[in-house]
Amino acid sequence: MTELSSYHRATADAYDAVAVLYDELARNALDGAPLDRAVLAVFAETVRAAGSGPVAELGCGPGHVTAHLRDLGLDVFGVDLSPAMIGLACETYPDLRFEVGSMDALDLADGQLQGIVSWYSVIHIPPQDVPAYLAEFRRVLAADGTLLLAFFESEGEPTTAFDHKVATAYRWPIDDLAGLAGEAGFTEVGRMLREPFEGERFRRGHLLMRTVAAQ
Repeated sequence: MTELSSYHRATADAYDAVAVLYDELARNALDGAPLDRAVLAVFAETVRAAGSGPVAELGCGPGHVTAHLRDLGLDVFGVDLSPAMIGLACETYPDLRFEVGSMDALDLADGQLQGIVSWYSVIHIPPQDVPAYLAEFRRVLAADGTLLLAFFESEGEPTTAFDHKVATAYRWPIDDLAGLAGEAGFTEVGRMLREPFEGERFRRGHLLMRTVAAQ
């Protein structure tokens, strides 16, 4: 992996510091979230319909969603900035591949992936840098690739930072994030908004996108 910027290092260090606690809190998060599981199931079905090539979960943390995608029948691996998170993922799921890396500089060939899941990992990207990340996602996805973005939705407000418990994060208007993805070479397949559960603060947004063939 290339040398990290100060922003990347600060995010990685923040997650390293809380990795064990985060793992404990997030381990069963999907169990009580049927809509979230449904979105992931649709993503998996879309990938399988296109040929079941490799899938990456970018910003995988301790690997819970990566393992869920494996259970849905996908050939999946995880990438995360935090070495501590990757260590936990490797320990918990030794049958899966995990590696330390940055979502904006992936050690992957052009068109190598059939799918990408970014499950609440784009939330930490400074808004002005999001187009570069989406361009990198497009670079490594196949011509019929699928992208799933999960994020905190801004509920009618503009993109804004909030006091995330680990590192600075941003809430996005779903239309704005879909528009940036369109500019990066994606077309929208569908979207899902759900209201916060008890104990959650914000509405959750999900965008399912497909790559657009170059003209």
